[in-house]
Amino acid sequence: MKATPLNQIHRQLGARMVDFGGWDMPVQYAGVIAEHLAVRSAAGLFDVSHMGEIEVSGPQAFDFLQYTMTNDVSILVDGQVQYTAMCYETGGVVDDLTLYRFAADHYLLCVNASNSDKDFAWLQDVQKKSGFNDLSLVNRSSEYAQLALQGPVAAEILSTLTTVNLEEIKFYHFAEGEVAGISTVVSRTGYTGEDGFELYCPATDGVQLWQELMDAGQSSGLQPIGLGARDTLRLEKAYALYGHEITAEIMPLEARLAWITKLKKGNFVGRDAMIKAKEDGLLRKQIALTLTASGVPREGYPVFCNDEEVGFVTSGTMSPSLKKGIALALVSAAVADSDQPLKIGIRKKQILAERTVLPFVK
Repeated sequence: MKATPLNQIHRQLGARMVDFGGWDMPVQYAGVIAEHLAVRSAAGLFDVSHMGEIEVSGPQAFDFLQYTMTNDVSILVDGQVQYTAMCYETGGVVDDLTLYRFAADHYLLCVNASNSDKDFAWLQDVQKKSGFNDLSLVNRSSEYAQLALQGPVAAEILSTLTTVNLEEIKFYHFAEGEVAGISTVVSRTGYTGEDGFELYCPATDGVQLWQELMDAGQSSGLQPIGLGARDTLRLEKAYALYGHEITAEIMPLEARLAWITKLKKGNFVGRDAMIKAKEDGLLRKQIALTLTASGVPREGYPVFCNDEEVGFVTSGTMSPSLKKGIALALVSAAVADSDQPLKIGIRKKQILAERTVLPFVK
């Protein structure tokens, strides 16, 4: 397994480590529930250095990204971030990612950890087949450490360590500056649904940045947070996770991601397949469910309507905030568009689940 520069610190803090897409990562320190609630009430610090970073630059950078991304790159300005996806010709998802515009000819893609090598190879293949020759693609994943400072007091903590004016960084925007004397990209983004920042710095400075942030946040209740709470936090906000809500077999349109799929912007990889699927009528749609009785829905559990299996859970958990079982599920479009009662199969029982307006936690 690959290790981030901070692995020794995680072990010193007593973290339970797991294999996450080939990376040795902390799943929890004090426990998922305690860590989850710390982020909702104060602040948490995540090591997400396993995420991948791919640089796209050159005269054809914009045209290439407009062709490979589902979202409309033309609306971006320097210093702006965009949530988007890359799709196969079939319409299935290669990966979802955040796209950073540094200049009209310079972008950075932050991709999912387990997909970084696959994503880079796919981009290279598209470049080769489509004739984008005046373009540079560089996989810089090993050069970055990435930390996520998330929670209601995240900005208060970070402001003590930087001269960057955090108030001027709007949601899904970023600035370059120093944090604790370390050259850092400060991005007002995250995966928790709370205010916060994702901080990109040289890999060699990751340990120092972690320690400086933890020291600065000690009096404000800052806690180290593992990937277990990261997952429950994102699910309460119904954020998609690759391999669950979106896969090579699940289109963005099926997964409530039509808002990042700009079919009218012009040609891009996968567009034709998605237009056809939309015109023919989607066969499946994602819905949100909350259990009405005790139980924990998990990925892959069946969803029933009138005792007929009509879909499956893509992500599920016991919500630490709501203390109820919550789930995202992919079900037949006819059932999704109806008001028929649904049940989730858990341990040979069918438990009634209410359709839920998202996000689960406001």
